[in-house]
Amino acid sequence: MSPTPQIELRRIATNGIHVTVAIAGTGPAVVLQHGFPHTWQLWSEIIGPLSAHHRVIAPDLRGFGASTRAPDGYDAGTLAADLDGILDALEEPTADVVAIDAGTPVAVLLALRRPDRVRRLVVMEALLGSLPGAEDFLAAGPPWWFGFHAVPGLAETVLTGHEAQYIDWFLTAGTHGRGVPPDIRDAFVDAHTGRDALRCAFSYYRALPTSARQLDAAVADHRLTMPTLAIGAHPVGAALERQLRPITDDLTGHVIPDCGHIIPLDRPRELLDLLAPFLAADRP
Repeated sequence: MSPTPQIELRRIATNGIHVTVAIAGTGPAVVLQHGFPHTWQLWSEIIGPLSAHHRVIAPDLRGFGASTRAPDGYDAGTLAADLDGILDALEEPTADVVAIDAGTPVAVLLALRRPDRVRRLVVMEALLGSLPGAEDFLAAGPPWWFGFHAVPGLAETVLTGHEAQYIDWFLTAGTHGRGVPPDIRDAFVDAHTGRDALRCAFSYYRALPTSARQLDAAVADHRLTMPTLAIGAHPVGAALERQLRPITDDLTGHVIPDCGHIIPLDRPRELLDLLAPFLAADRP
């Protein structure tokens, strides 16, 4: 990997909240959107190499990490407006957008609504609401924690005081048992400790029906016109690519073998081998 880059942490006002954003490098902007249970540190192995040719922008999403623990606004539409405001504040008229897990519906919705703003789109390890293509993946129903997290007030009541054990399970399962570096693990646990921090994280799941309706409405009137790369691993595999195929003009799909869900930590080199040539087309 490249040497550790000079990372600036900046507090940015957007859409009625404040988000903490890690920024490194210069060049065409590339935004990195994390998921659950992560913070911007998910991209720690990726920021350095990308910052050699890009201005890397990695926010803590609304309610996560050091960003505002807002009472609401965890639907994809509001989160897309958060990202739009971050780019405005940083005076970046366009950006490549890379997203995983809970960040993926946000990135897709922004790209559908604002194709002038998203140059290239990379999405990983997530499903997009009720869009067809994921029937095989969902044949036995969604993962058990979706229902647990969706009940208002339940998961945070049960888990307060046991956050580390719960987050550790997700991190271990998400990397096929290979785990994550201790410092990043600790950052994720700290970011999800306390009832209010848990409420924010689980609010993403509670907003899934609203996000699904927003995506359905967007694809009824728009297509993804920018070059798009869908990357799968375990467990989502090619399901996201299948969902995107009917609504995307220029789609490339790739499944990384022997890779857990948390791709940027489990297989950073393989991820960079896909990202670097795909994003290079935006460099002058």
